[in-house]
Amino acid sequence: AETEALKRAGAAASGATAYVTLEPCCHWGRTPPCTDALAAAGVARVVVALRDPDPRMDGQGLARLRAAGIAVQEGVCAAEAAALNAGFVKRLRQGLPLVTLKLATTLDGRIATAAKESRWITGPEARRAAHALRARHDAILVGSGTVIDDDPDLTCRLPGGVPVPAPRVVADARLRIPPGARLVATARQVPTLVATLAGHPEALLAPLREAGVEILEFPAAGEGIAMRPLLAALAARGITRVLAEGGSGIAASLLREGLADRLAWFHAPSVIGGDGIPAAYALPLPNLAAAPKFRRVAVRPLGADLLSEFEREAG
Repeated sequence: AETEALKRAGAAASGATAYVTLEPCCHWGRTPPCTDALAAAGVARVVVALRDPDPRMDGQGLARLRAAGIAVQEGVCAAEAAALNAGFVKRLRQGLPLVTLKLATTLDGRIATAAKESRWITGPEARRAAHALRARHDAILVGSGTVIDDDPDLTCRLPGGVPVPAPRVVADARLRIPPGARLVATARQVPTLVATLAGHPEALLAPLREAGVEILEFPAAGEGIAMRPLLAALAARGITRVLAEGGSGIAASLLREGLADRLAWFHAPSVIGGDGIPAAYALPLPNLAAAPKFRRVAVRPLGADLLSEFEREAG
């Protein structure tokens, strides 16, 4: 970002102040060190919101700026920068991406009828907001049941939407995904990964691979795919933000393992009843104190529906 800004500023950068969200890098990556570029351009002052948690950095970039005679001010809008870079920071510090669990339910927390009818619980305004969520994440995660029941595209279809679609990831322990599913049919246009248990016969894997699907194999962990190893594998690929769109099994796994950092909960003004499919299957909980806790950070109406956003409480 600094390199691009300096290129656009040209001679005007000399003696100027640069405002950066994240500490400028002091190592070679895909571009030369930004600290060197700022010094060479004659920038007089750099205002930094957040130190880079990368161990190659973490203050070293600021030290190099100061050594070059550039005035440095830290911590301006640090909280806002931390929220903006939450996925990047979590990936570096914990080896996991930031996970947003998106739920679209009735008032009584149901995502479908007993017959698995779910289109459409929410209205068009809420669905547009859900597509915008996809545009702000690096990968979209669903379970095989969602693929079987809904046959989704899992792409952002807003006008002027993202030119590079986020990879679709299917947690499918038993390899139930149909070879004719839309995700499989479009795997060469949009990266598609299927996470499954190791040991399936090649005859089951071959049609998916031939369609362009990438297979991620994991050792058995109970009845399904353990979410932590899967998320760690995505983080190792550079993915910092994952949007989990269902279904009930994925939601329960993320909540049970404490891996849902944020909730985007769309509530429709309708009721299905107890025979409907719940937003999350059993966790289960030994007592009420063990229930995952979240704090509400935003609420906004979307047509007849309501979007409530939550962040997981620390501890």
